[in-house]
Amino acid sequence: MRKAKLKSVGEIPGSIVYTWDKMTAESIVQMIEYNEKEYTETAISDFHQCIEKHKGNVKWIDFIGVDQTNDLSEIGALFNIHALTLEDIANIKQRPKYEDMEDYLFLTLKMFCYIHEEKRLKEEQISFVLGKNYVISFQENEDSDDFENIKDRIRKGKGRIRKMNADYLMYSIVDTIIDNYFVVLEHIEDEVEELQDELMKDPNPKTLHKIQNLKQNLIILRKSIWPVREILGALERTESDLIDDRLQAYLRDAYDHTVQIIDTIETFRDIIAGSLDIYLSSLSNKMNQVMKVLTVISTIFIPLTFIVGVYGMNFKYMPELTMKRTYPALWIIMISIAGWMLRFFRKKKWM
Repeated sequence: MRKAKLKSVGEIPGSIVYTWDKMTAESIVQMIEYNEKEYTETAISDFHQCIEKHKGNVKWIDFIGVDQTNDLSEIGALFNIHALTLEDIANIKQRPKYEDMEDYLFLTLKMFCYIHEEKRLKEEQISFVLGKNYVISFQENEDSDDFENIKDRIRKGKGRIRKMNADYLMYSIVDTIIDNYFVVLEHIEDEVEELQDELMKDPNPKTLHKIQNLKQNLIILRKSIWPVREILGALERTESDLIDDRLQAYLRDAYDHTVQIIDTIETFRDIIAGSLDIYLSSLSNKMNQVMKVLTVISTIFIPLTFIVGVYGMNFKYMPELTMKRTYPALWIIMISIAGWMLRFFRKKKWM
């Protein structure tokens, strides 16, 4: 995961400081304007185009490049977005949150994708401003357009999106982010199943790294998704005129999905915690098996060592030393003792 820079202590509240290295050479702004019958899609070069009024139309202004703080300030001034809101947009380590600023609603969420080859999560912060007949979305970069499916529905007039207000557009974006969490959890579920198989068959030091990596990914997900439940609950209860009563059913559905995701994450966390116990138990069992074998070998050699020690003493008068068959007889006795002990251990199921 990326590590953001810390803001300097003592900065003026509302200072717009991007908390990571620059990611875009310039900001990219796309505006989609639509109503039930028609839509237009425009690449914005002059931000003043965004505030041109067309009665009855819903505007979606997709702003990519929050590292371009000057452009962020400019679009914020055009739509009267509070400086503290702009500060939160530029702070990519901002905790997911919801604020009712009377003239607009502000939300910030985390979007994740799972990089299977590297077994890690890629994180991007997505922020939204919902105003009267407009939604402004703020993204970090254009590596992947996570909302292309929504834009396609607008272009083709699919579903309700062209018949509803701007609040439904905001809900559609939030719902897409929540659906993406399910995709990420499916990848993690595959990793958890693979880990369980490995623990049962042949746990090794790499298994511990996998456990730790999964545990870290789940902590990151939990930290980012738990606040989403609070956000949706607050949106359900809000008395803002910007949220239509017709949206309540959709918000409740999104809330239920979030609860389901949180339950899944908690289940995976329990499994991973149990996996660590299984791994440690497996190591302990392996060590016990090794110690058991070594103990059996040592026990077998104790009487043999005694016999060899007795006949290794330098006494002058030892009658057995003058007998011709003493040496082979001694070998027969020692082999018999070892064989009898092995049979005894097996009968007792000690080996």
